[in-house]
Amino acid sequence: MKAFLIGIIAFVVIAAGLALYLAPDDLRDCKEVGSNAGCEQADAIVAVSGGDTIARTREAIALYKKGWANKLIFSGAAQDKSGPSNAEVMRQEARNAGISDTVIITEEYSETTKQNAEKTQSIFERNNIHSVILVTSAYHQRRAGLEFEKRSANVKVRNHPVANDNQWSGWWWATPVGWYLAVSEFMKVMLFYVGGTR
Repeated sequence: MKAFLIGIIAFVVIAAGLALYLAPDDLRDCKEVGSNAGCEQADAIVAVSGGDTIARTREAIALYKKGWANKLIFSGAAQDKSGPSNAEVMRQEARNAGISDTVIITEEYSETTKQNAEKTQSIFERNNIHSVILVTSAYHQRRAGLEFEKRSANVKVRNHPVANDNQWSGWWWATPVGWYLAVSEFMKVMLFYVGGTR
């Protein structure tokens, strides 16, 4: 019985630790734009595709509509090479939500998180962007943030994950897919620190 209880406690600690580590949220304590330090408006909101792209897009749109930035940047190549890029699909989702094309910028060639970070740099430079709110799935947020911070020396990056999508929720630990995503992302973060991410 004692071993069982220790096992349960270890399981809970590991699951909670992974969830907190993988999903940093720099807007967690912000009730609204400008409500306190760290809650200032950004120059742009960046959403990267992959996983549940539509959930990521909708979170970026929600932030935009609440006034967190005046520009939206969508980054991602086509998953199906015969169709439009993920970034273009994201743009269309924003249009459908009533957002003007004039505030949307797309980057349509990134196929990895590292490329998302690399290929948005010229967009930042051309558009005088010095601060961004980065949106992705919760399990992916830590690694995406690290990649963007590494390549955005002159850009302040704040993280804001999608809390729930079709791959991840508060119940992620109850599914094999959830554990696969958590462990694989944790390993990719470790690889980032030794210079081997993609």
